[in-house]
Amino acid sequence: MFQNRKVHLTTCVAAFLALAFASSDSQAQDDAYSRSCAACHGAELRGGETGPALIGSVFQQHWAALPPIALDTFTRHAMPPTNPASLSEADYTSALTRIRRANGWPVSAADAAAAAAPARHTFTEWLNNRGDLASSSYSPLDQINRDNVGKLRIAWRWKSDNFGPTPEYYYRPTPVMAEGVLYTTAGLRRDVVAIDAKTGETLWMYRIDEGVRGAIAPRRNSGRGVAYWRNGGPGEGARVFLITPGFQLAALDARTGLPVASFGNHGIVDLKDGLPRVNELPRTPPGSSSPPVIVGNSVVVGVSFSAGGAPPSMRAVPGWVRAFDARTGALKWSFHNVPQAGEFGADTWQDGSGQYTGNTGVWAPFSADAARGYVYLPIEAPTGDFYGGHRHGNDLFSDTLVCVDAETGKRIWHYQIVHHDIWDYDLPAAPVLADITVKGKKIPAVVQVTKMGLAFVFNRVTGKPVWPIKEQRVPQTDVPGEQTSPTQPFPTKPAPLEPQGLKDEDLIDFTPEMKREAKEIVSHYRYGTAYVPPSVVENGNLGSLLRPCLSGGANWQGAAVDPETGIFYVSTISSVCPIGLHPDPKISDMRYVGTYGEGFPHGSLGGPDGLPLIKPPWGRLTAINLNTGDHVWVMPNTDTPDWATNNPALAGIKLPRTGSFDQVGLLVTKTLLFGGEGSGLYRAGGGGDKLFAYDKATGAILHTLTLPANQSGVPMTYAIDGKQYIVVPVGAKSSPGELVALTLP
Repeated sequence: MFQNRKVHLTTCVAAFLALAFASSDSQAQDDAYSRSCAACHGAELRGGETGPALIGSVFQQHWAALPPIALDTFTRHAMPPTNPASLSEADYTSALTRIRRANGWPVSAADAAAAAAPARHTFTEWLNNRGDLASSSYSPLDQINRDNVGKLRIAWRWKSDNFGPTPEYYYRPTPVMAEGVLYTTAGLRRDVVAIDAKTGETLWMYRIDEGVRGAIAPRRNSGRGVAYWRNGGPGEGARVFLITPGFQLAALDARTGLPVASFGNHGIVDLKDGLPRVNELPRTPPGSSSPPVIVGNSVVVGVSFSAGGAPPSMRAVPGWVRAFDARTGALKWSFHNVPQAGEFGADTWQDGSGQYTGNTGVWAPFSADAARGYVYLPIEAPTGDFYGGHRHGNDLFSDTLVCVDAETGKRIWHYQIVHHDIWDYDLPAAPVLADITVKGKKIPAVVQVTKMGLAFVFNRVTGKPVWPIKEQRVPQTDVPGEQTSPTQPFPTKPAPLEPQGLKDEDLIDFTPEMKREAKEIVSHYRYGTAYVPPSVVENGNLGSLLRPCLSGGANWQGAAVDPETGIFYVSTISSVCPIGLHPDPKISDMRYVGTYGEGFPHGSLGGPDGLPLIKPPWGRLTAINLNTGDHVWVMPNTDTPDWATNNPALAGIKLPRTGSFDQVGLLVTKTLLFGGEGSGLYRAGGGGDKLFAYDKATGAILHTLTLPANQSGVPMTYAIDGKQYIVVPVGAKSSPGELVALTLP
């Protein structure tokens, strides 16, 4: 591995030296003419292959016969010919000033001063994965508003096709933007790329070949992006932090893309070092697809694993959360998500099961309260996803929202949202922080959305629920060796985002025949209220039907909040999925392993005629007033999909707006709410190439924009010199991932 890294660094240094010399020459000529005109008209204005000379008698005679303003008007409206009228006012002034001076024509004092002044840009940045450490996905920008959103156009497209050995289609990174540069990831090797935020030009890229280590990574994809840090002292440049597929933490110089030599081992910290049982369990390596969160100089890193329905063993690597020094890479602290002997919570793992059970990582993005120095950990389920007979007890801190001190890792408070999880109901999304006012009392809040379609709201300082959370009795298991929790927590407010459980009246009923067939299908499963436990496939039983499914409710796309109004927005789906348990000693030493989709044909929605089992809406957007806990509006998340409108079984039936089975990442600005239709790459029944601009107060669609492909990641926004851009990650079947930047003309 070190040899591979050494070769990579040598190549990177050589490439950077060449780039540095080229860029030093270009900086001397980095004016608007050189950037936008010289390619056609020549660096010295003497003409080129595709453009005439802009000096000399022919040029001067032509323009001398016209009013002085004619050159300005023509240039501003027709140049550059490949993208007319696309330059800024300052760039047109600079280029025209150079042309006039070269011809000995007079230049106004104002234009001369503007052309001579060094470029000073203003930025409204997007410095974290969800905009800020609160994971609000909010920006105060308002240049794009309800009056002009219909004029949005594509400013540039950045394509990821050539990053990695094969194209990646399910493209999920959300870039960060700092000082006019986007930083993001691309390709199966998770290369880091710096992109000019104004033009889409690639500025540098970083690639590490992890060999076998990367090939066996549990999350081998471009991930969800990078983290950015610029809290350094004098002479200390900004850094970009990447968690590689092979689970290494890389610190890169934000200006050059080179590894920071003083960090870790030549810019790399091996994140496998220090985790228990890594070497003895090579078949279940740790990894991560979410970026770290940085508070002060603590780089906080989570862990994710492969899907855990059928793990090879009840013994697994625990997903400890750790923090590393942003300057040196030194380990600062470890939080034991599975408590060790003598630690708080160890007694929730009966019969010593905490000594061998693993997972309980944080695979979703983190959130933080920088002012208080707190980090909020949305922790996942333990080993395995659907059978807990080898880990009796409530299993802290699995499925728990934990608040820790960013500097020390000390637990401040926690709340377990699922006891003894056997549904794969881990916490899938970054908690969202907001300051709210409830009955006249100001509360610093944190909201955790869940796969179960519930939203839990806490005081983020004390952990006290803002509204009561009640423990309610839930169905119990009859699976040999399993012991389910008798109760599960349900918030009294906000109301559920999706129906809880499956009843006969929920089944699809566009025609009586459909309803009869749907009832026949579900008769082979156990179903009912929420938290129906998985069951053994035997004696005609095909398993249990979960609603919401383990894919949501909500998922990694999370939620967004408008901090000015306290309105919270979340995208959810109303899915049903079958889970069946089997003994299979050939693949696991666990007594039972789970099978997802038991009895449903591959790619099927489970119902009659290729339709879903349940009535629409199949996906929702919900707005919640966090000051009251009440729903403000709820609407289907998309139009009725083609697979429903074009289904012969529904011919002649007028369908309502149904929504579809895909969550989407949302973006909130001062003026609008943006969201698409999902990628259609994660599950059946979702996806589409539309991006909607919503009225935040009512949910009304103000504008529908067609994207080059389906929205696949969470959108973000920023401004350069007062011009606002919205960047949407997209990808779809046969359409490799790309970033699409939208702006006004």
